[in-house]
Amino acid sequence: MKPRIVPFGEGALLVELGNEFEENVVAWARGIAGYWETIFTFGPAVPAYSSVVLRFDPLRIAPTQAEKLAAELLERGELMLVAPTQPRRLVEIPTTYDGPDLAETAERSQLSVDELVALHSKRDYTAYFLGFMPGWAYCGRLDPKIVSSRLERPRARVPAGSVGIADGQTGVYPFGPISRCSTRVQPSRSSSAPVTASASSRCDPDQRGGPAVDRAGPRPLRPPARRCSACRRR
Repeated sequence: MKPRIVPFGEGALLVELGNEFEENVVAWARGIAGYWETIFTFGPAVPAYSSVVLRFDPLRIAPTQAEKLAAELLERGELMLVAPTQPRRLVEIPTTYDGPDLAETAERSQLSVDELVALHSKRDYTAYFLGFMPGWAYCGRLDPKIVSSRLERPRARVPAGSVGIADGQTGVYPFGPISRCSTRVQPSRSSSAPVTASASSRCDPDQRGGPAVDRAGPRPLRPPARRCSACRRR
């Protein structure tokens, strides 16, 4: 599709960059969002896989002017894909691989359980953006050898700390599955979520009871949640 800008309420614009999940499009959306927030400083921006919402105060800037500036960013194209100036944060998440869908996912992928665990835990996953629920980070991508489709009938309840996989993506459920983690990832009023957009995450198998480890600096993450239970496919 051709990129376009459409109104998104009285104080926001929706910039649509495509209709497929591609790494360069994700970076493009994040670049536009970052420029809108840090250079133009008109308001917060919310990037997704192939789009970004640009918010602004209509009492401060006219919607037509906001759309004109958004169009200027869109016209820059790949120039918005600015290389990071500092190493990406890596959050290591202690994970126990004992979820009820583990064996079924391994069989569907024609792998042993140990092979599935190794493939899932050896990768560093990029958190593309946050959504769905507070603290949920859409992370990817899975090793293509792992075959996991969404459930025909989603489960009504999924325990906190459940590590889910589906459609080439993975993530940790913030509240309430091939495995479970011992770290609470739901943000609170005084603490943001450990895994944030553009950060990297890695699942460390067979580490029970320890907190997530932020490899980018000394800031400690929230204490581990002790009430995790087995998780499931989304």
